[in-house]
Amino acid sequence: MDFLQNNLIYCIPALGLVGIIVMMIKSAWVNKQDAGDKNMQELAGYIADGAMAFLKAEWRVLSIFAVFTAALLAYSGTITEIKGVPMHSSWIISISFIIGAVFSATAGYIGMKSATKANVRTTQAARTSLKQALKVSFTGGTVMGLGVAGLAILGLGGLFIVFLQLFHVTHVDSTEMRTAIEVLTGFSLGAESIALFARVGGGIYTKAADVGADLVGKVEAGIPEDDVRNPATIADNVGDNVGDVAGMGADLFGSYVATILATMVLGQEITVTDKFGGMSPILLPMVICGLGILFSIIGTWFVTIKDDKSNVQTALNLGNWSSILITAIASFFIVKWMLPETLSLRGYEFSSINVFYAIIVGLVVGTIMSIVTEYFTAMGKGPVNSIIQQSSTGHATNIIAGLAVGMKSTVIPILVLAGGIMLSYHFAGLYGVAIAAAGMMATTAMQLAIDAFGPIADNAGGIAEMSQLPPEVRERTDNLDAVGNTTAATGKGFAIASAALTSLALFAAFVGIAGITAIDIYKAPVLAGLFVGGMIPFIFSALCIQAVGKAAMDMVQEVRRQFREIPGIMEYQAKPEYEKCVAISTKASIREMMMPGAIALITPIIVGFTFGPEVLGGLLAGVTVTGVLMGIFQSNAGGAWDNAKKSFEQGVMINGEMHYKKSEPHKASVTGDTVGDPFKDTSGPSMNILIKLMSIVSLVIAPYIAVKAIASEHKQEVRKEIRIEQKTDSLGHTITDTLTNTTNTLSR
Repeated sequence: MDFLQNNLIYCIPALGLVGIIVMMIKSAWVNKQDAGDKNMQELAGYIADGAMAFLKAEWRVLSIFAVFTAALLAYSGTITEIKGVPMHSSWIISISFIIGAVFSATAGYIGMKSATKANVRTTQAARTSLKQALKVSFTGGTVMGLGVAGLAILGLGGLFIVFLQLFHVTHVDSTEMRTAIEVLTGFSLGAESIALFARVGGGIYTKAADVGADLVGKVEAGIPEDDVRNPATIADNVGDNVGDVAGMGADLFGSYVATILATMVLGQEITVTDKFGGMSPILLPMVICGLGILFSIIGTWFVTIKDDKSNVQTALNLGNWSSILITAIASFFIVKWMLPETLSLRGYEFSSINVFYAIIVGLVVGTIMSIVTEYFTAMGKGPVNSIIQQSSTGHATNIIAGLAVGMKSTVIPILVLAGGIMLSYHFAGLYGVAIAAAGMMATTAMQLAIDAFGPIADNAGGIAEMSQLPPEVRERTDNLDAVGNTTAATGKGFAIASAALTSLALFAAFVGIAGITAIDIYKAPVLAGLFVGGMIPFIFSALCIQAVGKAAMDMVQEVRRQFREIPGIMEYQAKPEYEKCVAISTKASIREMMMPGAIALITPIIVGFTFGPEVLGGLLAGVTVTGVLMGIFQSNAGGAWDNAKKSFEQGVMINGEMHYKKSEPHKASVTGDTVGDPFKDTSGPSMNILIKLMSIVSLVIAPYIAVKAIASEHKQEVRKEIRIEQKTDSLGHTITDTLTNTTNTLSR
């Protein structure tokens, strides 16, 4: 036990390394599976090549951004003081930023590489049984989950050890420790920056292809969604990988890192006497999330089914809940072992057991968010059925029903989040809110495995359709795909919940570093900042949705051109020019992702340096509130529309009559799904990155604008005191009036 106490900090990156090793073992297993016949492998090759072409194009653009940003950070790190106030940073923050960006991009690449290997192998496995198809697709998803969590813990833990040595940190309450953690924020900034561009760019790519393929292929030509004759079908399948796999991987990598970092920043303010040199509040989030990798690995063992009649969703839920339960039990012993009996942060005193209660709150909030999201988006549930029923009267009523479902779906999650914030704060103050988010993110490896399983299953179904395999193969892949739609929606619900708690923790860290004690919305500039912040998610969403619309128009025109100018496509006598559709999506996504990303990065800098930290705090509050609402609304509405459309593939009962694909209600549901595509896969999921990235940028610039705030608020106040001295003689007559003017200068 003494050895563990003395070397705990070195065990943290080791846990990340364990996750990466298990990931490599599972990846090797997937690669050994049968990849099917030559035709299947050729189609899978098109998808893999298209995905890699997109990533390379994206990386070329982002490398320029990364170098430019790193140069700015390096310059800011050389500033030692501003107006006599010392700065606790270093030029090494630029290196930290680069490493975070590279790790984030690598996390997305690992997931995409695994998915493009697993998709065709899942199709081949579906020729034998649903059980084997689930095993291959879920193992492929597990590769991404473990890769993301392992890289995050390895990167954070390893860099923290390096910075402690580099800056000669001797004790927690020191300028050297503040410098180490300030430089570590660069890692999170790099991760979130790449995540935003990966999520937005990937979302634009996938939905431009999806909308174009649906509108011309299914609606106009009347051919199946993944028909090999559709020129946009390869681009559509590529999009599943670059958006829902690479984008989601980078997204949750950023969330994971930001959550841990926010808790570390707040933990550094807690002065304790413990067995770890006073570092237990800083190390705790890394330890919990590191062990969460092991608990997620255990959870994957429970994801299995008996036969084709088994419920896939139940198997995935069992794996998820088991990992959450193990994390909850283990957290009690970890907290009691690491933390002293009493702690205090900014005057709020709490006990170690209350920290454990806050972790439980985070786990419960994450679980409830997943359950609620599943209810609002799953096939066979009331919300999706309401959209199906209203599809019978046309396209407009389908749209109205989907919008209503999305809006109603915000109520319970927001109440749960509000309750979670209040409870976790009650238990352990601001540290409780941060550690609750860390508890929620502890099982990220499992959450991502479940999430990545969906796009793999979707691709598997597409390859089955394009390869014209027997109907029972497509039935099995459709079974997985339908569940995958729900797991993708629950994954987005989990991501936005974690983003809300993480943003509040980052917000608390920002307030502390910026040197402000309160944000008074009674002040006109602060209220103005609140309104501007509330507007940003709307313009951000508008730009994302507009980008999808523009790119989809180009895609539609290209698909129509090929149907018109290449004879023999519909008769299977000519092969479509898939690469031209892939190029349209790639160029559009790279071009259109820049403006939304610029808004997230530049706005906090302009507001912070122009108006100061209190107005910036108002801006962050507005962004967080509307961003969370928009994220939940759009993701759930899109997920519900998608599964309403998919319900027609199995047949639905409307007013006593069965309706199937190609019926009029089905056509209305296709329109709804088309509207919902950019909602659920582009702008909706990007909301959580938007609110976190703006908070992290604010945290990085906080020391610099805090100096400005102090200088501007220490105004001079002049007070004049007039003292009248009266002297009287023995008869009471005044003989002297002395006026003394005293001027005191006070600092406010």
